[in-house]
Formats: sequence, structure tokens, C-alpha cells
Amino acid sequence: MRTPRTPHPSSEPIRRSSGPPVGGRQELGQNFLVDRRVIARVLALVDAAPGPVVELGAGGGALTRPLVGLGRPLTAIELDPRRADALRRDLAGSVEVVRADVLSWRHPSHPHVVVGNVPFHLTTAILRKLLAEQTWSAAVLLTQWEAARRRCGVGGTSQLTVQWTPWYDFRLDRRVPARAFRPVPSVDGGLFTFHRRPAPLVPDAERRAYQAWVAEVFGGRGRGLAQVLARTRHPLSSAHARRWLAHRGLAVDALPGRLDADDWAELWREVRGR
Repeated sequence: MRTPRTPHPSSEPIRRSSGPPVGGRQELGQNFLVDRRVIARVLALVDAAPGPVVELGAGGGALTRPLVGLGRPLTAIELDPRRADALRRDLAGSVEVVRADVLSWRHPSHPHVVVGNVPFHLTTAILRKLLAEQTWSAAVLLTQWEAARRRCGVGGTSQLTVQWTPWYDFRLDRRVPARAFRPVPSVDGGLFTFHRRPAPLVPDAERRAYQAWVAEVFGGRGRGLAQVLARTRHPLSSAHARRWLAHRGLAVDALPGRLDADDWAELWREVRGR
């Protein structure tokens, strides 16, 4: 892994008499990162993924400034006009600052790496948009801890993650204490990455059918998967489902969130084969 050229990244938001106030705006869900160790870890994760960098929600520039030290093309997206203007003044010539809503901004057509300390209340919306984009290759996100944990299948996987895990590999990096942000939120954060799989576990042509089936399984009725799978539009008999679960080392009353990516891909092949 290449060592970033900025050895001591700044961890403070912009402090200018003419600029925006220090700390985030509550109406924008801004909780700025101020822990140098966490910033350094984010930087290392981005540095490990090649390509131009797009930062979502640059805020006061706590991540933007050290990202400049990577020496790669950098685009910073920021909704707050005052903070966007301050970043343009401070980092003119080294960063392309775009004042835009990350939920409507169109990603570049070339491969790139996405990074962001995203507003906690927008985590799911931002993730859904990212997963639907086709051009980025890797993402490093800092979100609410519970969201990060669920996305990466720690203690159970969410429906959204299962719907996309054949095409993306989610990895939890660490828990980030609330004191690492200003203002201090009521919950901890979580740092995680996800990359496009070089070879998807489910063919692209089957994506819509697979995702609809996953939603049906997660919303199905029954005491565990053996019963649920027998009641979908692509049913497996209860006996067949029990044999399959036993073969995979899973309990007959296992819940959908307990299966891993390989389990889901294999189960989909079993369903499609019938």
C-alpha cells in the first residue's frame, strides 16, 4: 500500500472569520469528523483503491484536505453553499468543488473511488443511489454504526444488502465513537467499504428477478426459511428446503438475515433450477 503524502491530515473543519461556522448544521445532518486517527484510516482505505476520488459531503474539508495529498484527481460534493465556497477559496487548483445534492448529482462516466462521511439520516438513500450507479469501483463510507454493521452482515444482514451482495463485497472496518464527530451525535459511527465483484455471484441478467425474490423471502410468512421458501412464487417444498439448509449447515428455522452471500447465490440457483 502506498503511503499518503500528507502524514498528518488536518482533522478540523475550516476556521475562517469570513467562512462558515465551525461544526455542522443540524438541518443538513452535518456531524464533522475531528478524530485524526479515523481520518488517517479513511485515507489509507481510499489510498488502497486506485483511480480518481469523489468525496460525498465534503463539509469543512476534514477529509478533503488530506485526500489532496494522495495526488489524484479529486471532486468534492457539498450541498451547503457557504462551505462549498470556502473550500473553493482554500483549495483552488487542487480540488474540483461542486455544490450539489449527492442524491441527484450524476457520477462521472469513468471509474472512480467514492468516499464520504455521510449524514446519518441519509445513509440508506445515499447507499441505494450508489448501488444503482455503474461507474465507481470502490466506496469507503462512514455512517451510523448500526447501518454499517447491518450492511456488512454483522449480527444479521439487511434485505438491501442481500439484494446487492451478489455484485458487491461489503467489509466492515471499524466502529467509530460518537466523540470522533462535532457536534457529537447520539450514536456511534461505523466505517466500511464495498467493492464491485470482478465476477458477480448472480448473472446481471437475473438481477431484477433475484432482487424481487429476495424481497419476497424477507417479507414472507413462516417460522424460518424452510416454511418461507415453500410459500414464495418460486417455491421449494418444505422437505427440499430443509435438505438444502442442512447441506449448507443452517438450521431449518434460520432467518433470512443469517445467510451469507454465497448462501443466497446458491439458494437462488436452487430456486431457478426448479
